[in-house]
Amino acid sequence: MRALLVVAASTVWACAGATPPPPATPSSPPPGTAAALGFDSAGLAAVVTYLRSEVDSGAFPGAVVAVGRHGRLALLAAVGHYGATDSRPVTIGTVYDLASLTKVVGLTTAVLLLVDEDRLGLDDPVQRYVPRFQGPGKDGVTIRHLLTHSSGLPAWRPLYTEATTRATAMRLADTTELLAPPGTTMQYSDLGAIVLTQVVESITGERLDRFVAARVFGPLGMVETRFLPPDAWRDRIAPTERSQDGTTIRGTVHDENAWRLGGVSGHAGLFSTATDLARFAAWLMAARTGGPSPATAAPRPSPALVREFTTRQGLPPGSTRALGWDTPSDSGYSSAGTRLSRRSFGHTGFTGTSIWMDPDRDLFVILLTNRVNPTRENVRIGQVRPRVADLVAAALRDQG
Repeated sequence: MRALLVVAASTVWACAGATPPPPATPSSPPPGTAAALGFDSAGLAAVVTYLRSEVDSGAFPGAVVAVGRHGRLALLAAVGHYGATDSRPVTIGTVYDLASLTKVVGLTTAVLLLVDEDRLGLDDPVQRYVPRFQGPGKDGVTIRHLLTHSSGLPAWRPLYTEATTRATAMRLADTTELLAPPGTTMQYSDLGAIVLTQVVESITGERLDRFVAARVFGPLGMVETRFLPPDAWRDRIAPTERSQDGTTIRGTVHDENAWRLGGVSGHAGLFSTATDLARFAAWLMAARTGGPSPATAAPRPSPALVREFTTRQGLPPGSTRALGWDTPSDSGYSSAGTRLSRRSFGHTGFTGTSIWMDPDRDLFVILLTNRVNPTRENVRIGQVRPRVADLVAAALRDQG
């Protein structure tokens, strides 16, 4: 197994006798030295060593990790292999099914831009944009409720077995009954994200994938991030779960409801690489402060609005949710680990992906795996995510 460790201006292989690696993709942030970015290089190497051990013990077939600070990459490493039946080594260019990272990288960012442009209000009723969102109590559901998972909608329903088209699946989501009055409970809800997808599409007049490609991914230079990856990407995509018919899902969204929605939904469907997500993270961290963007054409939303989106809302009281994003648990147990600041924000994805950002340290940690290969019954990723975050935080020599 090989691991690419970017800890200085030059690239170092973490195995003996390896040939020099290919250059980073054009979309990746520039590398910086560990010392200049406030890291202990041995501490960063420990992150890679740990991930390699988790591959060996069967937590996932392979992984790519990216750690950055002050808009620069401190660590970029690939370990393991593509899948249970694909022994090719993972590279930094391996594409992963992001699962629910779609909610923040795609959907939440789209909503952020629309709010910034005064085309959408956080406290607007959902029915203003999706009139067919009907049922008892739904007239009180707002955009903020959907973003904080406090709408009262249930977590899920099997749209993929109940509907035959994207349109009929959307209508089923719209007519699903609330389980609680809006704003009274937190229930993480894919259905809420599906409804919010319709809000974005109603305002923009285009499908979500086209809007985020034109307004987010294209301007940021995220050339390896998209819904519905083309066939030409297939060999670079990490496989996900083995289906009941014995075939393995590769290049098609793993989430069944997103599949029924044609592969394009705000709750799942994006594919990307660690380098593209590092570029996204560097942009969002800079956007919070109004600092220099990693791309000249990148969106420039209000820093105050970005901070609001990435700050815990307290809706309902006790909830950890920000707007779209999540924040570390008060109990001390979450995928953010125990060392990131309380102002951190992030998200996870069912397939084994995660992204966390700490504004107090201007730090981001991205982990991409395909832990569902060959089966979703493997849940060891729950232990890996917080450990990676803690190892990264422990490698910091300065905290500012």
